[in-house]
Amino acid sequence: MVSKIDFFPVDNGDMTLIELESGRTILIDVNIRAAADDSNDSTPDVVKMLRVKLKRDRQGRLYVDVFLLSHPDQDHCRGLDKHFHLGSPDTYSKSDDKIFIREIWSSPIVFRRASKILTLCEDAKAFNTEARRRVKYYRDNHLFGVGDGDRIQIMGEDENGKTDNLGSILVKVGELVTKVNGVVDSSMTARLLGPLPKSDNEEEEEALAKNRSSVILRFDIKGGGVDAACRFLTGGDAEVAVWERLWKEHKNTGWLEYDILQTPHHCSWRSLSHESWSDLGEKAKVSEDARSALSQGYDGAVIVASCKPISANDSDPPCIRAEREYEAIAKEASGSFQCTGEYPTKTSPDIMEFEIGQYGPRLKSQPTRRPIIYTSGAVGRQPLAHG
Repeated sequence: MVSKIDFFPVDNGDMTLIELESGRTILIDVNIRAAADDSNDSTPDVVKMLRVKLKRDRQGRLYVDVFLLSHPDQDHCRGLDKHFHLGSPDTYSKSDDKIFIREIWSSPIVFRRASKILTLCEDAKAFNTEARRRVKYYRDNHLFGVGDGDRIQIMGEDENGKTDNLGSILVKVGELVTKVNGVVDSSMTARLLGPLPKSDNEEEEEALAKNRSSVILRFDIKGGGVDAACRFLTGGDAEVAVWERLWKEHKNTGWLEYDILQTPHHCSWRSLSHESWSDLGEKAKVSEDARSALSQGYDGAVIVASCKPISANDSDPPCIRAEREYEAIAKEASGSFQCTGEYPTKTSPDIMEFEIGQYGPRLKSQPTRRPIIYTSGAVGRQPLAHG
């Protein structure tokens, strides 16, 4: 049996579905644009694409086992309230036929109030309300068990003790996520690398502040009976200071290595450099530490940019200079760079689907990759593109 990773064509936004060997599903972010509801508009109907891939439970509800919101920007949660059931499972409406979320994975940002730095769109507010409801439900009912539609895992600790006493639903940075919808799932583990805790260094903290909240996970996904047949690194909109710090902390741990990388912030230059692309153009310098963090590809690694088609006339994101940098990184690993807005064509973008078998991930339109090499009893390929 194979696992799958599906990248949906959502322009500058993220929407990624992981289908595990166990049959469980993990949906990372959504960006469901209203134009998709117009039959005369060319915007891909990603809700229809998603619904075809999902199963129904015994009560007839279409469902995902997990919905992970990497961070609450609109292009990561647009359409959530319209197309997904939020609220107690008892209030689910069969006539509405919304997608049922068995478990939520959330950054601890749900414990923070909106501010000048953190502004929330309506979908983000709806998500925060639901996440808070589930946390309260856990606190009130965990001794008696928490069922589908009420489960939540908080990804990372918050400041000032706001996430203390959350027990089994709190995953600390550096720990492994092993459960999917409350059940240990042998077909995957995920190492939590972010959101990063607050820095004691004031200058570093200022650089980290804006997008430190993004959940960063390195998944090890089983395929064809082989553990960790695909290592998938995803990090929301984490920017350059975050990747610099991750490189300093993890250059020797192997936790940044990947077979598939989802470029942070939709192929943005701001994840690779402190210097402005719009101001400096080609003179803007790459941060070597950030580049190194994002260069840990295994042989044949694929780098996927979830964004609109990339051109020289773009602002940022996406950035054509960032595209060139990621293409160079992929080339160092004898791999490839892919853009969701250009797959399979710019005029008719569709789901970019990777199948994960015993020999690793394979883009369905491409030939099977070379077999995984077994060394010293370990399963996996050796990373080729170290910084």
